[in-house]
Amino acid sequence: MDPAALSAAINTIMPFGKYAGRPLLLLPEPYLVWFKQQGFPESKLGQQLALIYEVKLNGLESMLMPLLHVNPTSSRRI
Repeated sequence: MDPAALSAAINTIMPFGKYAGRPLLLLPEPYLVWFKQQGFPESKLGQQLALIYEVKLNGLESMLMPLLHVNPTSSRRI
């Protein structure tokens, strides 16, 4: 895994839907499971969502939180 790609996925802001404005790492796991069941979009965002799904599935979220460049309690950049 490319560290730059991982950092980019963690810090990508969800551009649409109920959780628009949240970094992908902060999306709820059930939302990512729903995407997995429906099929991730055929795009870079879809690849990033699939990566974050795997991160959460394997319990690695807390280990990656230090790489998050936003305040976890808001969607504003810090």
